[in-house]
Amino acid sequence: MSYEGTHLIQKARHPAMNTSEVIARFIARAGITHMFGYPGDPTVEFLEGVRREGGDFVLATREGMAGFMAQAYGMITGKPGVAVSTLGPGSTSLVNPVANALLDRVPMLAISGQIDTRRLPTFTHQVVDHHALFGPVSKWCADIAPHTAGHVLRKAWSIALADRPGPVHLTTPADVVGAPATDDDIRLPPDRAEAIAGQIAVAGNTRFAAMIAGARRPVILYGLSAQRAGAGPAIASLAEHVGAAIVSSPMTKGLVSEDHPLFAGVVDMACNQIVWDFLKSADLILAIGFDPVELIKSWTLQVPVIHIDTVANTDQIYAADVELTGSIPALCAFLTTCVPQRAAWQGAELAQHRARLRAAYEAGRVAGALNPTDVIASVRQWAPRNARATTDIGSHKLLVGQGWRSFEDKAVLMSNGLSSMGFALPAALVSSLLEPQREAICFCGDGGMAMMQPELRTASALGLAFKVFVFVDNALNRIELKQMARQYPSTGTRIEPTDMGLLARSMGCEGVTVDSQAALEKVLSGPAPHDRPLVIGVKIDPSQYLAQF
Repeated sequence: MSYEGTHLIQKARHPAMNTSEVIARFIARAGITHMFGYPGDPTVEFLEGVRREGGDFVLATREGMAGFMAQAYGMITGKPGVAVSTLGPGSTSLVNPVANALLDRVPMLAISGQIDTRRLPTFTHQVVDHHALFGPVSKWCADIAPHTAGHVLRKAWSIALADRPGPVHLTTPADVVGAPATDDDIRLPPDRAEAIAGQIAVAGNTRFAAMIAGARRPVILYGLSAQRAGAGPAIASLAEHVGAAIVSSPMTKGLVSEDHPLFAGVVDMACNQIVWDFLKSADLILAIGFDPVELIKSWTLQVPVIHIDTVANTDQIYAADVELTGSIPALCAFLTTCVPQRAAWQGAELAQHRARLRAAYEAGRVAGALNPTDVIASVRQWAPRNARATTDIGSHKLLVGQGWRSFEDKAVLMSNGLSSMGFALPAALVSSLLEPQREAICFCGDGGMAMMQPELRTASALGLAFKVFVFVDNALNRIELKQMARQYPSTGTRIEPTDMGLLARSMGCEGVTVDSQAALEKVLSGPAPHDRPLVIGVKIDPSQYLAQF
């Protein structure tokens, strides 16, 4: 029997919601304000359910961009972003952002329509096996049915948010979405809880205290788990207590303000060898909520490590001498009671390291040209302290990751697990949508813009005002550099020039192209539209990239 006939056995306890209404109401009660997608026949009922619940559905130009928007929503709010697609090619287009969310550790509910259950076992047109398709890149895959809707949604929500967070894929067949729901019990699971730090005392292992007390050059390396736990203040307090230098992972820039006197840089971005040499010089590393998914270089350090996280060190990318699991802020606070307060690193030594890092970052500048670091410096000087920058993938990302100073949590959004191109513009759009009073700044290359450009029209249609800086060098620089290193010609890495101003205006935005720092600063100091993006094509000299990477 198809689900269309389930109304015959529906309990007469109250007028039944259909399955789509259950999904929409669950999402609304969870406090999700916006959903992102590209609809089709199987999603018509769901869209109506969202409308009735007062939700906002943002129509992207394709499913991949909708998925990146949902990921950015999850990054900013901490709640699962919702991405919606139709069946067949709609669902296959959603695979990349789902994989991106998995490796970037971002909670997501990805919902795809499907053909009706009566025909699903034997029909072939536009039919793909969602479980086989999304299983390798999701934490869980499930079908929603009228008799399981509430239960499946609760489980999906819990799995998406459980450590480590990530995407869950749900399939909604065409005859399910409008069918009366027999399981319409909408109950949200409680907020994620962390184990108390007191558990570590039970183990009787006090080796960690001796390791910290004996360290003269300790370094705290923090990452995604620390960000989820809101552990920035606790990390800063512990660093100050034990005299540890602080190194950030790229996606967590700003969790500890980068103007903190103990801050020593970002791992695996520009000037990565300087930072790795600094870590190599340490005599103890406190890996606090550090997720190795962000590492680009292999871990070759022969330095003792204490692993402090909500999860065990199952990756074994680095070997930890001691593991402490539980609430990260509580563990940091506990450690301050185990070790006397002291100074380890000398202030002058850290200052010298930061100077070396800055000199390496500026290396390769071409006099009289517009260099990539000039762009980042000018925009950072102009932007408010709390501005949020989003960056796409490419050589510019490595420079933004090291050189853009961040002073608060989630001040930079980037993909650094899967590192998929096309993320920056959808992320800036969502930032502006959720926090319109906060300056949103998008950095991307001309290759990335070619992938994302239709979403400029989405942003202008929504009346969103943010700035997009396109590094124009007419090349896929990261790959071209590798070709150059092997003395190969540039094959398949050159991009035809695009008039960024004309492109922007065709998408309902404002646009301009600059080729000097003076021209860039004139644009930054001038008026900007308040109801649509401003796209600035920045013609850079890419020579500095060669010196950097």
